[in-house]
Amino acid sequence: MAQAKQRMGRAGRTGPGKAYRLYTERAYRDEMLSTNVPEIQRTNLASTVLSLKAMGINDLLSFDFMDPPPLETMIMAMEQLHALSALDDEGLLTKLGRRMAEFPLEPQLSKMLIMSVELRCAEEALTIVSMLSVQNVFYRPKEKAEQADQRKARFHQAEGDHLTLLAVYNAWKQNKFSNLWCYENFVQQRSLKRAQDIRKQMLGIMDRHKLDVLSCGRQTGLVQKAICSGFFRNAAKRDPQEGYRTLVDSQVVYIHPSSSIYHRQPEWLCYHELVFTTKEYMREVCVIDPKWLVEYAPKFFKFGDSTRLSKMKKEQRVEPLYNKYEEPNSWRISRLRRPYYNPAGKFG
Repeated sequence: MAQAKQRMGRAGRTGPGKAYRLYTERAYRDEMLSTNVPEIQRTNLASTVLSLKAMGINDLLSFDFMDPPPLETMIMAMEQLHALSALDDEGLLTKLGRRMAEFPLEPQLSKMLIMSVELRCAEEALTIVSMLSVQNVFYRPKEKAEQADQRKARFHQAEGDHLTLLAVYNAWKQNKFSNLWCYENFVQQRSLKRAQDIRKQMLGIMDRHKLDVLSCGRQTGLVQKAICSGFFRNAAKRDPQEGYRTLVDSQVVYIHPSSSIYHRQPEWLCYHELVFTTKEYMREVCVIDPKWLVEYAPKFFKFGDSTRLSKMKKEQRVEPLYNKYEEPNSWRISRLRRPYYNPAGKFG
């Protein structure tokens, strides 16, 4: 409501003017808040918490925020950082967490970048992190939509969108960062140059901390592992009935139609972010091996007990086939071995 009044004031600042509001008076009166909710109260605080911890501020619940965030949001941020091994069991910053705080990135991207050093694929991870930090790498003009789709398909990688972004940047680099190449391939030149600047900044930080930036060559599985190490909370498994289900909260999600693996539908994947349009879509997805989840997030995942059903399986309704020759509930004891009678008169 405050923003609406401010914009109305701008219409008549230098002379008589009119303000046209694209909503009803009832919506203005009954649905709008008097002021906007402060950003700190409606966003993920993982990066903020990590920065405060790095500054030596450990008692965050007593910290004098200008607009105190909800307690639940603060706890969720700390749980996320603990799962990333940035915080220990007492909520104190770990050696890994202190190093993550050096990067002006989301904690997941920082973790991915640091793990890529151990996996000896930091050259590729640097590029991917930089490309994920910019918006709209591709553009699709209406009059040349089909041609743009064909050009984009040339960069598609079977491993997912992260490797596709890597292929785009490397192709641009091989063409000497040509503006003409961007135009011919329907790639946003401004986005690539922004990614290039971010990459240089991240490379400078890694050099300052003497982190080895090595290339894995064609061993793209190492890059996928690095991605999984940071985004394991965004893992999803294909659902036999509909789309995918996230492992954390069993939410139904779908691969975005623009994804390079939209038509492949792999069994397991992790995503960079969720966007809601007509459905809850996963953006920037990467194929993973479920074993990596336990390997790189042992605090968050463990191998399941084969003798126990998951909560989801327990809640599923099973509709047995009707058999007029059996008792109504006989299907419930189908796991038991029962004697078999054949026409020869022998029991098995």
